[in-house]
Amino acid sequence: MYNLICFSHLRWEFVWQRPQHLLSRLARHYRILFVEEPLAATHESAPRLEAQPANVPNIQVIRLHAPVREARWIGHGDPAAQPDYTRLLSRLLKNEDFDDPALWLYTPMALDFVDDIPHRLLVFDVMDELSAFKGAPAQLIEREKELLRRADLVFTGGASLYRSKAQCNSNTYLFSSGVEIDHFAQAAARDRFAPPAEIAGLSGPVLGYFGVIDERMDLPLLAHLASTHPDWNIVLVGPVVKISHDELPQADNLLYCGMKRYEELPAYLAHFDVALIPFALNEATRFLSPTKTLEYMAAHKPIVSTPIHDVIELYGEVVRIGRTPQEFVAQVEEALKDDGRSRRIKEQVLLGQHTWDSIAHRMNQLMTARLNTIPCSRKPAAVERSIVLDAPPMSR
Repeated sequence: MYNLICFSHLRWEFVWQRPQHLLSRLARHYRILFVEEPLAATHESAPRLEAQPANVPNIQVIRLHAPVREARWIGHGDPAAQPDYTRLLSRLLKNEDFDDPALWLYTPMALDFVDDIPHRLLVFDVMDELSAFKGAPAQLIEREKELLRRADLVFTGGASLYRSKAQCNSNTYLFSSGVEIDHFAQAAARDRFAPPAEIAGLSGPVLGYFGVIDERMDLPLLAHLASTHPDWNIVLVGPVVKISHDELPQADNLLYCGMKRYEELPAYLAHFDVALIPFALNEATRFLSPTKTLEYMAAHKPIVSTPIHDVIELYGEVVRIGRTPQEFVAQVEEALKDDGRSRRIKEQVLLGQHTWDSIAHRMNQLMTARLNTIPCSRKPAAVERSIVLDAPPMSR
């Protein structure tokens, strides 16, 4: 098996999405370290590396506990934590004979690791335009330019991202979001799942969304849906991040269910009458290609979306588009009458084209073709000898 180190701005136990789907499949061919951003450790005096097995064979989750005086967010590339992280991780790699890895980055802020860790292959999987997100580090744009220049392979999670990044690297490939069909197809049979507790007592249509709730959401649209149709129940399943709960619109028919495990999502989806993609049109959504579109589709739910470019380009034949709040409401009204028969064949074609299994397989073909032509690491290892380490050995 090849070795692979993934550096991510998302935590493994966060919402199960592109990184987890792809890496859990690549773990059939690679021994993987999933390196998260550091954790602020206000009560520890020395940096400590934690390594824990993930819920997938051949993957370990790595995180640095970085001593700081007060709790704060620490990211990859943070000067206060990066030297310790590099030294500790280098020591772990030596202890585990983790030689000649491929480096797989989700965030350009991890570029320092690329300079310090010997590697055979550099992959940049661009799942979002992170520089447009709320709270993005000021250095991110320049680091992304450098990473795009140096990457051996660039993968993009949507058509808009592909057109943007392909200008910077000729080895850029489009791999739009995928779907685990069988998992979400369960939700096509409503009576297969009892209604989850939060929605068990609802009467009237359920308009549902699952995913992260952040600055990309069209909050005024949600308020408009709730006020124009008090008989509709707008159910939002997912964590609220980067925005305050106080910013969320409130109404008797607006329900925020919080974060749920990936395994729980079909039970909610089964009881959606209409599935929503209610994103605002802003810089953070300019290159967005929502994974949930195919997940809704696998359950054959009618879908209504705001005019997100990639949704229109990739799925416009089966997704209803509401370009204004009034048009969005009208599309939901039509979707509630939709029995789905006219969509089924088109949905099946789209689903068959975008499975996570096929995407991971094609990515692996590109990677192994490169790995087989690169005999050894590009840089000499530099390992710190005296290091605090809390890392159980990996299975070989």
